[in-house]
Amino acid sequence: MKEELIARVVQVLRINMSWMTWNLFLAFIPLALSVWLFRFRRGGSWLWWLGFLVFYAFLPNAPYLLTDVIHLIDDIRKIQSIWMITLVLIPVYLLVIFGGFEAYVISLINWGYYLHRIGKSQWIWRFEFITHFLCAVGVYWGRFLRFNSWDFITQPDAVLTKGVEEILGKQPLVIITITFVVLAGLYWIMKRITLGLVSQPKNAYSIKTQSADHKTPNPR
Repeated sequence: MKEELIARVVQVLRINMSWMTWNLFLAFIPLALSVWLFRFRRGGSWLWWLGFLVFYAFLPNAPYLLTDVIHLIDDIRKIQSIWMITLVLIPVYLLVIFGGFEAYVISLINWGYYLHRIGKSQWIWRFEFITHFLCAVGVYWGRFLRFNSWDFITQPDAVLTKGVEEILGKQPLVIITITFVVLAGLYWIMKRITLGLVSQPKNAYSIKTQSADHKTPNPR
């Protein structure tokens, strides 16, 4: 019985690894582009703008992994073992989903860093909200209409006609609104956790500040 159960879990994971690996690969494309565009490059060239468009075309793939929870529900029904589900299946799904969404968070942090670097810090939250909305639309297109990021090139007419027409319905607007709220809420939380992990400790910062103040001569 145990061997049969383990074999079933291995089979389910083997099947899932193909689409999990592919979806994570798509999620890390905008992350890699964000590092190149916003950390090492400065806008203005046609190559930068081309990369920027590709960045936004692939960005919805990162939060899209949140919707893969529907596969988890199907797998739970197949395995029907609380221990295997708790110790194997759920951790794997959480790792994949977290990895995809963290790629989304870091990508937008890099985008905000670039805006700050060019003196547009006041626009960061506006661009974040616009991005959440665009990605909510992209997630809907990907999950329900089965569009891919490269469809902007291969079939732009279908994206513009069917895609735009579809999101104007009442049900799609509700789904997109809920997706936007989820993205904005999770991003707000994960952004603070991520920045908290990579920033310097407050004590170290205060020591440096005091040291700088001590070296500064007093005004006469």
